[in-house]
Amino acid sequence: DPAVKTGSAGNDDYAGSGYDRGHLAPAADMGWSVASMHDCFYYSNISPQEPSFNRGVWKRAETLVRNWAVEYQDIYIVTGPVLNQGLPTIGANKVSVPTYYYKVILNYQNSLGKGIGFIIPNCSSSEPLQSFAVSIDNVEKFTGINFFPLLPDEQEKNIESNLNINAWIWKNTSTNSQNSQSTISKQCKGKTKAGNRCKKRTTSSSGYCNIHQ
Repeated sequence: DPAVKTGSAGNDDYAGSGYDRGHLAPAADMGWSVASMHDCFYYSNISPQEPSFNRGVWKRAETLVRNWAVEYQDIYIVTGPVLNQGLPTIGANKVSVPTYYYKVILNYQNSLGKGIGFIIPNCSSSEPLQSFAVSIDNVEKFTGINFFPLLPDEQEKNIESNLNINAWIWKNTSTNSQNSQSTISKQCKGKTKAGNRCKKRTTSSSGYCNIHQ
């Protein structure tokens, strides 16, 4: 990455390591722009991942969050490796191999909001994604990062301290979800108060968005 003045990892660091070049911001989210697709392949957006993790549970998490972006229209996503002292490294640049990766998601609309976090070990897993869900507060304690400091204090406290799994849509999160045709978004079949067809898109098999379900 030419923008990292101190230097970034490169292809040689991963060659023969046995680790996947795991994206943090997924390439599948970047199709809206040639520039964004190009930039997401910089090594500043890549971290060593076990192949079974990258192609399994991590891919399921990426698909889930992508579906949430469609369902809720506006979400904030922060994702990365959990870095600490003493991790094994690969390559001449000594790229740390994380034991865990995290995601935090904020759905913040009309001064209301909800949040959820995930801490997922860098290894194969067939466990449901709900089993890795934690409060954002827990991810902050685990990583030492304050994720949404610009939220009003009381809202930040309420959103980040609470974990309500039932407040989120968990469809298509099984190990076979990547084969499900229902992950393709389509226009909601619901009607607005004015009698027009809802313009939101949904991945729900019912054909209705979260407002009209």
